[in-house]
Amino acid sequence: MSMKQVAKMLEGIGMPGRDLYDLPTSTKRFPDGAHYRMEISGVERPEVLKALIDERNKRGIPIHRLISMVMGTTLLDDAELKDFAQMAAEEKFEVIATPGPRCGWDVGRQVATPEGSLSGMNFRGSDQLNFVIDDIMRCIDIGFRGFLVVDEGLLWALNELRKKGDIPKDVIFKISIYAGNASPVGAHLLQSLGANTFNPLGDLSLPQFASIRAGADIPMDIHVYLSESFGGYVRFYETPEFARICSPCYFKIEPGPALAISTGLYRPWTSPDLLSFMVREKVKYAEIIHNIVQKNNKKLKLSEHGVSDLAIPKI
Repeated sequence: MSMKQVAKMLEGIGMPGRDLYDLPTSTKRFPDGAHYRMEISGVERPEVLKALIDERNKRGIPIHRLISMVMGTTLLDDAELKDFAQMAAEEKFEVIATPGPRCGWDVGRQVATPEGSLSGMNFRGSDQLNFVIDDIMRCIDIGFRGFLVVDEGLLWALNELRKKGDIPKDVIFKISIYAGNASPVGAHLLQSLGANTFNPLGDLSLPQFASIRAGADIPMDIHVYLSESFGGYVRFYETPEFARICSPCYFKIEPGPALAISTGLYRPWTSPDLLSFMVREKVKYAEIIHNIVQKNNKKLKLSEHGVSDLAIPKI
């Protein structure tokens, strides 16, 4: 069987037969008609959110989504979570909260070894699923409406609970880069399991990103600045093409030495002052990215701040 025949077989199930080297313009959009939005990671505590709000107000750049409490919502008390949710609701930010810590902090340490990490970051047994869902329900009760998910099995369970009404219908689930998805069939699978938005791997080519967009309709969250532990690349000048090819997409800004490993930024012992400095830098980068996009393709639209379809906390 030839590769052309395999390509036709993939096309027969609705997937592109090869990467899309012609870089077709995406016809898909956010509900407001926009092509792209801004996502800031590492908003770990209420005081870091205050710094982000201040910098956003100074620069006037729309910021749409916050990836928050990456160290794990378990490690913030109810008062801190309520304060965070209140500020985010008032400022109309979508918040993707990170339940846990889980996986690497479980008693099983295979995932923490170089070879064991290749097995992924799935939850071990039913007790760990119980723990993480309980943490999510706690945050829902406080008002959060968006959650970061790594494990596809957990995603399926959460979506089933959402269908049954055990989880409110307006709660959304975002799939992390740690899930390792990098193809149109992977994107299609995540969408079918109930994902509302997802991070593919960040080091893909434009034709590969184009093929992924052909495989699913949900927003694609693209790292345009990623930590040294992931390779440390900056892709600001590709953002006009990202927005054209991958719409609807979020530009995800996440610099630093490392994210989740022991030297990472998202740890409970990381100084809030450092995180506040970093979040101001990320807002500045969002402004730079927006300027690059508009300078090179004025037809591409950035959503206004606080658009109605965001998963803003409900207080």
